[in-house]
Amino acid sequence: MNLPISHPLRYELQDEVHARPPLPLRSPARVSMLALLSPPAARERELAALRALAERHGVAFPAASGGHVSFDCGEFRVKWERHTEFSRYVFLSEGPGVPFTHSALGQVPADWVAALPGELLYAAHAEVVPAAPSQIPQIDAASAAYFDGRPVVGSVIAGGAAVALTDFRIDANGFSRIVLFDRGLTPPQTGRAVQALFEVDTYRMLALLAFPVARELSPRIARDERELSEVANVLVNVAEADEPVLLDRLTTLQAHIERHEADNHYRFGAAAAYHELVQRRIAQLREERLEGLQTLEEFMERRLGPAMNTCAAVAARLESLSQRVSRATQLLSTRIEITRERQNQQLLESMDQRAAAQLRLQSTVEGLSVAAVTYYVLGIVNYLGKGLEARGLPVDPALITALAIVPIAYLVWRGLRRARKVAARQLNGDKK
Repeated sequence: MNLPISHPLRYELQDEVHARPPLPLRSPARVSMLALLSPPAARERELAALRALAERHGVAFPAASGGHVSFDCGEFRVKWERHTEFSRYVFLSEGPGVPFTHSALGQVPADWVAALPGELLYAAHAEVVPAAPSQIPQIDAASAAYFDGRPVVGSVIAGGAAVALTDFRIDANGFSRIVLFDRGLTPPQTGRAVQALFEVDTYRMLALLAFPVARELSPRIARDERELSEVANVLVNVAEADEPVLLDRLTTLQAHIERHEADNHYRFGAAAAYHELVQRRIAQLREERLEGLQTLEEFMERRLGPAMNTCAAVAARLESLSQRVSRATQLLSTRIEITRERQNQQLLESMDQRAAAQLRLQSTVEGLSVAAVTYYVLGIVNYLGKGLEARGLPVDPALITALAIVPIAYLVWRGLRRARKVAARQLNGDKK
């Protein structure tokens, strides 16, 4: 059948639901896991290391499918998964062995393990032990046999098909320990159960990466909160001359807070996401209580919950502080702008007053100018009359001068007024 053109991501999206499948396990079995923090750019180096491991054991290296790859080296199987900020290496070996002595990782070349790129955040061994369907392990005996007598937490999981125990501690060899008593799990169920138990502890560690950040950031936020409180108190009665100085304090404070947010926003967001994953993985285990033991869920609520609440509280304080500083900065900026506009208005009014005074002075000067020019012109008329009289014409210079006063004064006034209007129009044209 001919189908329409497929979307470019059709097959990738379809395969995503099948990504990172757990490897099936048959008890007895041993599983080791390493979680190493590394940047996304380390992916190629990790794949190169895995390819070298496959070559050392003479097996073909499969093509990496998305962010995971798995292959069988004979004595053990390997599974690698790439996540946003860490990579997970899982090593599986089936068959009997001394618990936590003959580990799956012990069959991997030590020099290869030591050379893995990244920083080790979590390392664990899990023992899958066959048990009768109704068998409930003796807690004290299990603690002595598998955890060197340390207190353990655990529960019945998978609808009664298994019992999981752990102590959430790092042993003398640097590994956490998990024991899964298989009371009737299928191999795929066993693989999923072990993976979920590993992920609970891995995501717990990843979530806790934000806790030291929160503890370090908390006193800084408290200091910035005090600074904001001081500025807010001064802001109520601040003098206009001090407003720019106060604005400088606020902008400096805002820059500090923005830097804190930029540096730690991802870490706090990731902590919340990892905490949610811890809760989801525990829910997938379907825990039932073992008499006298804390369940995994109870342990996480009591030990991980407060740390996550601290991280959430610090993140909320930081966001609230940022918003409060932003509002205070906006308020003070508005006040400064209003003050500046008022000063500009006062300056314009002062300029208008000076212009009016200049206009009055100009009118006064204009009146004096009319008198002066009229006097000068009348002097010329008088000289003209005297000249005509000297030539024998019947002219009275004094009379001519007297008769010319009014028309000359009028003409001079009109001329000066016209010149002033022309100059005003030219000035207005220049302003436009």
